[in-house]
Amino acid sequence: MNNSLILNKKKGGRYLILLIFSLLLISCFSFFFTSSCYYYKLEQKLDPKNAEFLSKVRYIITSQERKIFLELPDSERENFKEEFWKRRDPDPNTEENEFKMEYLDRIEKANELFGTEPKPGYLTDRGRIYVLFGPPSDRSTNPMSSGGGCGEIWYYGNFPVIFVDSNCIGIFKLITYINLAYMHDLSKAQAQSMQTIIGETILFDFNWNVKKTLVEPDKVEGIIIIYVPYANIWFKEEDNKLKTTLEVRLELKDSKGHLVWKHEDSFEVKIDEEELKENKKMKFKIEIPFVIEKDLDTLRHGKNHIFVLLRNKTNGDEIQKIMEF
Repeated sequence: MNNSLILNKKKGGRYLILLIFSLLLISCFSFFFTSSCYYYKLEQKLDPKNAEFLSKVRYIITSQERKIFLELPDSERENFKEEFWKRRDPDPNTEENEFKMEYLDRIEKANELFGTEPKPGYLTDRGRIYVLFGPPSDRSTNPMSSGGGCGEIWYYGNFPVIFVDSNCIGIFKLITYINLAYMHDLSKAQAQSMQTIIGETILFDFNWNVKKTLVEPDKVEGIIIIYVPYANIWFKEEDNKLKTTLEVRLELKDSKGHLVWKHEDSFEVKIDEEELKENKKMKFKIEIPFVIEKDLDTLRHGKNHIFVLLRNKTNGDEIQKIMEF
């Protein structure tokens, strides 16, 4: 195997600069449109243990799972982790979760192999590929190429993955500008490796927000709006309709954890099967008004939280979320 890695800097320099600039623009737009400041702030507030979990599963967690995890109260996050790995267990009849063991083992191995870079090994470009695809079937290294730089080529079968350390200081970057076909194949292979959930799993979830409509010294009024995707709801068929009941429990607690306001309600949901098939993006909307007239001084001088528990009565699915108020 040819161990030389040739990089034509003169021809590729201008193209590389344009590509990096384009990728930066794409990243910025992607961040603002797919990851709101709200979720960024929630991630920053995670304790070290939960932050470490979210960081380590970054390559396999779905966007929906990540969103749910960030919105859960701390008391519910351990249950989430158990269910997260359970959904990926290739053989639930055995005591061990083979997928979890293999994945975490690759994380540790990546830390050992690529720990010379200025961040944990699994967060490096080589570490990411190693965690997603495992060790390469063959590996070609070149301490100094004729183009002036160090490089590695990993082979998965006949598929090459190329890393370059332009200054030979131990920091390797994944090269994705070879050609469009290469980028397409690598993206496709990575997407397939991230499909780790066994079977088709639809997670019970919802979006919500709080609107204050009146703020006075002795009264605060507003409305809590909850949106539940129909596609995430488990129904039962009755009278040629899909029906279920969603139960909602809301609690407002002050900074010391004292209960200030509480509300419980239930909402019947029904829809035609054909209507649901035609528009799977439809959402069931719940509106709950609130009026708070006590403990307002306490609420104004601390971080308060609204807890919402949503339960699907048909199959018992439930999810709890928390928001600062």
